[in-house]
Amino acid sequence: MADGLTTARPERERPRRPVRVRLLVQYRMVPWWLRVTVVYVLARIVTTGLLAAFARVQTQNSFTLASPHYLDFATIWDGRWYALIAQTGYPATLPIGTDGAVTENAWAFMPAYPFLVRGLMVATGAGYAVVAVTVSVLFGWGAALLFRRLVGRFLPEGTATFATVLFCVAPVSTMFQVAYAESMGVFLLTLALWLLVTRRFWWMLPVVVVLGFTRPTGLAIALTMSSYLVLRFVRRSSADPLSLRTAVPPAVVAVVAGLVGLAWPTIAWAVTGVPKAYTDTELAWRQSYIGRHELVPFAPWIQGFDWWFHEPAGGVLLVLVLAGFAGFLLMPAAQAIGPELRIWSASYFVYLLAVFFPQSSTWRILMPLFPMLAIVARPRWVTYRVAVVAVSIALQVAWMYFCWWINGYDWTPP
Repeated sequence: MADGLTTARPERERPRRPVRVRLLVQYRMVPWWLRVTVVYVLARIVTTGLLAAFARVQTQNSFTLASPHYLDFATIWDGRWYALIAQTGYPATLPIGTDGAVTENAWAFMPAYPFLVRGLMVATGAGYAVVAVTVSVLFGWGAALLFRRLVGRFLPEGTATFATVLFCVAPVSTMFQVAYAESMGVFLLTLALWLLVTRRFWWMLPVVVVLGFTRPTGLAIALTMSSYLVLRFVRRSSADPLSLRTAVPPAVVAVVAGLVGLAWPTIAWAVTGVPKAYTDTELAWRQSYIGRHELVPFAPWIQGFDWWFHEPAGGVLLVLVLAGFAGFLLMPAAQAIGPELRIWSASYFVYLLAVFFPQSSTWRILMPLFPMLAIVARPRWVTYRVAVVAVSIALQVAWMYFCWWINGYDWTPP
């Protein structure tokens, strides 16, 4: 005390947290859905910039004028088929070429996406391009949110978030913002897989039905559910028994998925009067490669690798692809994503082997294998993760150059 006054003691300063710790705390306070939304928006900004760059140098072609606007550029290729379906529906008579074979037509495309677009066009008065691209962007956003929830059941939080980053910047993630049904299909497939993992089988039924009329996945889901039941039977235990009561729901989903997988070919037959209307239409897209052939299950990949690489190199490469895929799904790191996602990936790949001819659309057709991104995301090294993102964006550029941008000879759609 001095002159009747007391001297206040200075308060002891609290130790400041390191900047990295403070940022981590603030990051964890942000809701997971907002983090995913930010990632998705940033990814779409990057892809929009790449598409705009290609559009600026795009010359006049059968779809657009030179240097088209984004919406025009985002609705080329199959986007024009979906526009035709949205505006006029499906033909009652199949177009026939001079060789007597069915030529390319709208029956190759499932109805759910273009009919949804048509309904929104009528409800809003907006044009096809605006509605179609908006629908794709919104379904892509929903798919990213669902994917984060799905892989979050198997992976640590940070790894699940990085897997979602890869999902948003994948080499063919352009599909999330163009007039294709892939975005809607991926959303519904992610929802179906989440319901499978959480064993909400009855809820899967409407999702599987709509999905089957969005993208041709019904037979692959039927194989998935059948394989799932076999695995449950083999691994049954007192902790996870398989009884008649627990087996019926997934069995019903398998049957319904199989029926959905056969429904669209049946509808095409009923409308056109041609029993093989759908398969003949699908085969039209590969005639420019290998000529006119009947669909023989599991022959297309042999034919495709022979066409692309010739024998014996084609056969050797095909064996390496098959062995590499199997090895990837069976390696120890893949165990982390659970059996359901691996069963789906294997089933879909088998389905592709049975019916799909590998060509320029292959990379887009492989999109439903997105659960495998959760395996790719597992290494936690910063350098690795930065490199994977950079490579993914670089591959977006490569995909746009070789498959989307119309550069000279129009050889086949993406």
